[in-house]
Amino acid sequence: MLDERSRTLLKTLVERYIAEGQPVGSRALSKFSGLDLSAATVRNVMADLEDLGFIASPHTSAGRVPTARGYRFFVDSLLTMQPLEKEKISAIEVRLHPSQPQQLIANASHLLSGLTHFAGIVLTPRRKAPKIQQIEFVSLSEKRILLILVTTDGDVQNRILFTERPYSPPELVTATNTLNQYFIGHDFEQIRGRVKEDLLKLRGDLQGLMAAALAAGDEAMNRADNQYVISGERNLLEVEELSSNMKRLRELFDLFEQRTSLMQLLDISHRADGVQIFIGGESGLAPLDECSVVTAPYEVNGQIVGSVGVIGPTRMAYERVIPIVDITAKLLSSALTYQGNS
Repeated sequence: MLDERSRTLLKTLVERYIAEGQPVGSRALSKFSGLDLSAATVRNVMADLEDLGFIASPHTSAGRVPTARGYRFFVDSLLTMQPLEKEKISAIEVRLHPSQPQQLIANASHLLSGLTHFAGIVLTPRRKAPKIQQIEFVSLSEKRILLILVTTDGDVQNRILFTERPYSPPELVTATNTLNQYFIGHDFEQIRGRVKEDLLKLRGDLQGLMAAALAAGDEAMNRADNQYVISGERNLLEVEELSSNMKRLRELFDLFEQRTSLMQLLDISHRADGVQIFIGGESGLAPLDECSVVTAPYEVNGQIVGSVGVIGPTRMAYERVIPIVDITAKLLSSALTYQGNS
């Protein structure tokens, strides 16, 4: 898409902006790019890059800044990775010495935050999916029903269902008996595979209730299972690009507390091979529009069980953050595998 001259100037512009946080002008680009180009030529290339959506001109400055698209091209095609220093790797190894799994998770989160000065986050290992021991419907009011789920490991989940029509006590007993008959002794992963076929066998007036119950139960089990540990959120208060927009900052901290949306984003890295980078709007979460999320999955005995990540501004030193996330994921994998086998 870009010729070598344009690539060099874009790379130089992104690196200067990440380092200094100020819009980059054509004079600085001429100086730091190493290219023997006139100021007019540099301005022409900058105009072309702006037309392509890689850079933008802030209203208050003659210089340019990278856009999310510019950062993405930089990360995918221009980034020169910096290997992590041996001392830092050793420091991570010491903090991730095999111990209790929960302590390892907390340590990894603190390490990611401390090494990057952003927010460090670790999605905790998935438990083996619990099996259903008992399901019950209890009428609360005309169109509100309490769904009670009890699992074989003793966990009790309650969810309120809002139904389109009232259900009589005998109907709720029938629904309870039907669900228990079909699904006791199975986890929701197994239930999901057979639910469509089995729902078709039910009386039409119970299908809606059963479908709502299964959707709520699936969500309840997932929410109980997935948790994450986050450290260093306060570091983001020190980031000028984020702290200057208090509304967006509040939305970001609300996202950290809501958890569900962020866990879905972290879950994506379970299906990825190695480091994943979400820049700005790529996350699909509005509070992260001015942030980048760098994640990597970690394993126990070769099976992916969770992910680690860093949340910071789009103006982050990717060449430094990516190796930190990658190494932390690998060392956490080793420590958890060792701990599990010892």
